[in-house]
Amino acid sequence: ERVSYDCITPSAARGILDAIHFKPAIRWVIDEIQVQNEIRFTNIRRNEVDSKILASDGRKMLTTGAAPSYLNTKTSRQLRASTILKDVKYIITAHFEMTDKAGEDDSPEKHYNIALRRMRSGQCFHTPYFGCREFPASFRLIDGDVPPSSLKGEVDLGYMLYDMDYSDLDDIRPIFFRAIMKDGIIDLRNVEKVR
Repeated sequence: ERVSYDCITPSAARGILDAIHFKPAIRWVIDEIQVQNEIRFTNIRRNEVDSKILASDGRKMLTTGAAPSYLNTKTSRQLRASTILKDVKYIITAHFEMTDKAGEDDSPEKHYNIALRRMRSGQCFHTPYFGCREFPASFRLIDGDVPPSSLKGEVDLGYMLYDMDYSDLDDIRPIFFRAIMKDGIIDLRNVEKVR
C-alpha cells in the first residue's frame, strides 16, 4: 500500500504467526495488538515495475513453445513514494482454533507446543514481515509479565482492515473494523466487523 495504517492490521499480525507456525489444521486468531512505540511515519521511495507478465503468456509459452516472456526492468521501472510506519514494536496476543482440516494426529496441545518451541527458538517457516516482504519482522516470545505500553489515553484510529473473506472465491471481500486504541491496546475480541 502507498500509505500505512497507524499500526499493524490483524491480518498482518496473523501473517506473522503463520510465518512461525502454519498448518491447515489450525487458524490463528488475533485477540489483542499492543502498540509499544509512539506511532511515527516516514516517507520512502522504491523502484517498482509498472507491468507484469501475464499467466496466459506463461501458459502459451509452455503449450506452444512460444518465445519466453520477460520483463525489462530498465524500461518499465517507476519510482514510487510510500508513507510507512517507522520504529514499530508490537505485542501480539493470540490463540488458534482447530479447523475442519485437522487430522487424527492433530490436537491443540500438539500445535501449542510446536508453536511455543518455534517462538522460543526463533524458528519460522519463512521470514515474517509487516505487510510487504521488504519490511521483515523479528519476533520473540514473552514469558511472564507483558510490559505496558508507553501510550496513554484513547485514540480512534478509524476503520482498518480486519481480514479478507474467502468464503466465496468468486467474490472475495474485505472485512473492516473500527480500531479504538486504549492505552496502546487494540482489543479485537468483540469488535464489530463491517463488510
